[in-house]
Amino acid sequence: MEVVMLVVKVMAVVKVVMVMVMMVVIEMVTMVEMMGKMVMVVVMVVVLIMVLVMVLVAVMVVMIKVGFQS
Repeated sequence: MEVVMLVVKVMAVVKVVMVMVMMVVIEMVTMVEMMGKMVMVVVMVVVLIMVLVMVLVAVMVVMIKVGFQS
């Protein structure tokens, strides 16, 4: 049950982070639109990669903690 709670908490944090990232991306897009679409695409890809890495690290940490507990 504790594992389920941890996963739920991680998912909630991920959702919040995604919303924040989307807001930042939208703000950046409005600023960057004049500079061209390529910059926007690169920024979005970099942000997505960073978010994915953060999520993977969080999941790994949770798995390791659960592994040590059991």
